Amino acid sequence: MTDETTTAPEAASEEKAPAPKFAVQRIYVKDLSFETPQGAAAFQKQWTPKVNQDLSTKTNKIADGVYEVALRITVTVKDNEETIYLIEVDQAGLFTVEGLEGGQLAQVLNVTCPSMLLPYARETIDSTLTKGSFPPLMIPPINFEALFASAVQQAAAKQEAETEAAPESSTH
Repeated sequence: MTDETTTAPEAASEEKAPAPKFAVQRIYVKDLSFETPQGAAAFQKQWTPKVNQDLSTKTNKIADGVYEVALRITVTVKDNEETIYLIEVDQAGLFTVEGLEGGQLAQVLNVTCPSMLLPYARETIDSTLTKGSFPPLMIPPINFEALFASAVQQAAAKQEAETEAAPESSTH
């Protein structure tokens, strides 16, 4: 009889805390821009390209447990100061994430989701460049875990600096 009363509250607490759930609902191209400012002139000369790549992510909560994560990659290729082409893709996905909060949720939304979107963004960039008659461009692998850890460290350092500066500013 004692065993029954001990296990019943444990079972009830297990029901209240659902197991974490993660699922991909959809992956899609949210925005795509491709520009060749020089037009046909870009194909008439030899160039020594300089590639600049920018990366960012954006997360929106769509509904309870449903998030849209967008990975934006912007690639600008220049020859000296002249832009040969510029391509920007927002590769997005709808993700169901339940049973996670705080740091765990942030980790999934900023590491797991962008890692899943990257191969699609790379393919979109490669395909668009090929259709634009430019050589393929392979975006290198990106360590989202290291980027996230760095962002967390920077945020903590900034908060620490603001906390240290706050008493000084209130005394003046």
